[in-house]
Amino acid sequence: MPELNTGDTGFVLVSAALVLLMTPGLALFYGGMVRAKNVLNMLLQNFFLIGLASVVWGVAAYSLAFGPDVSHIVGGLDYVFLNGVGAAPNANLAGTIPHLAFMIFQAMFAVITPALVTGAIAERTKFSTLMVFFSLWAVLIYAPVAHWVWAPGGWLREMGAIDFAGGTVVHILSASTAAALILVIGPRIGHRESPMAPHSLPLTVLGAGILWFGWFGFNAGSALAANGLAASAFVSTHMAAAAATLSWVIAEAAHRGKPTTLGAASGCVAGLVAVTPAAGFVTPGSALVIGLLAGAACYCAVVAKGRFRYDDSLDVLGIHGVGGTLGALMTGILATTAINEAGRNGLFYGNPGQVGIQAVAVLATIGFGFVGSLVLGLICHKLLGLRSPADHEIIGLDTTEHEERAYELY
Repeated sequence: MPELNTGDTGFVLVSAALVLLMTPGLALFYGGMVRAKNVLNMLLQNFFLIGLASVVWGVAAYSLAFGPDVSHIVGGLDYVFLNGVGAAPNANLAGTIPHLAFMIFQAMFAVITPALVTGAIAERTKFSTLMVFFSLWAVLIYAPVAHWVWAPGGWLREMGAIDFAGGTVVHILSASTAAALILVIGPRIGHRESPMAPHSLPLTVLGAGILWFGWFGFNAGSALAANGLAASAFVSTHMAAAAATLSWVIAEAAHRGKPTTLGAASGCVAGLVAVTPAAGFVTPGSALVIGLLAGAACYCAVVAKGRFRYDDSLDVLGIHGVGGTLGALMTGILATTAINEAGRNGLFYGNPGQVGIQAVAVLATIGFGFVGSLVLGLICHKLLGLRSPADHEIIGLDTTEHEERAYELY
């Protein structure tokens, strides 16, 4: 049995707590961008998912994601209700920390991934049905993809795809799910006709700062040990976020004539998204390049949204879809075993085939995530109603869904 390392254990537990904080941070980031009549609905969707996704994870999804491999597609049922997940290390998953520590660290990824989706369909969904959808989605969609990419025996992992902290599993999967739900429920009433400006950019900037802070646990913690790889991932994470903040704002100022606060907040998140799959495989210098590309590319994607006329309320596709895809492919170009011996070299280090492998992982995640979420979303919409009634949407979901108001103005 592997020997338990207390330093690694402490590091991973703290990292799990940092990743947990990211979901309330995301709630503020999203909450500031919606209209005042919907801010509590946005906050509750994200906060409630901490409880819901954690319970579903412990009951079944963790076992399906990281249980012993079944046909390279999904995990077995050995860990249902966390049976057999104890204080001893699991050599197949994380050899120096308790199995429980690995499980709870991964639980925080399962929490924030559906929370990311809520931004795309903000201000128009029925809370109860959306939570039913996410309960099923965690088991049927998220768990298999996590197994493919991260679990021993998963087919993408066996093929050689590398994803350090969730470019495919978290960001591309959330964006493909968001795209499916946008098709199912349609645009907001008044989309492209009525003003829908953010009601509180200070909340959004505060949320972005919390996300930047928590992302160090997200990426550095994925080393699963307090070591040099964790330090490299930490620095790469910061450099990519910093570079993307600059490139988004510069691109925005060149295009619109003025920099914006929302642009700076969105830019940092774009950089964090793009570096997520690469953080533990590339040098900090390469992370700077990824960040510079991500800020400009995601800004262009958000601007292009208007031409396609779809209602991605808070730009999940433009930031998480484009940023996650860019990061996954750049990992295939810039990865080097000099940073992580357990990884693979990319195109710039003599292995051009890695780009093709990364592309397969991207396409598989998009295809499964979109088609699976579309079918599941249509079933939930048909049976329970996924869209809020029109009068509820016009009045505001805080009042109609929850009988609350965020601000009492006299």
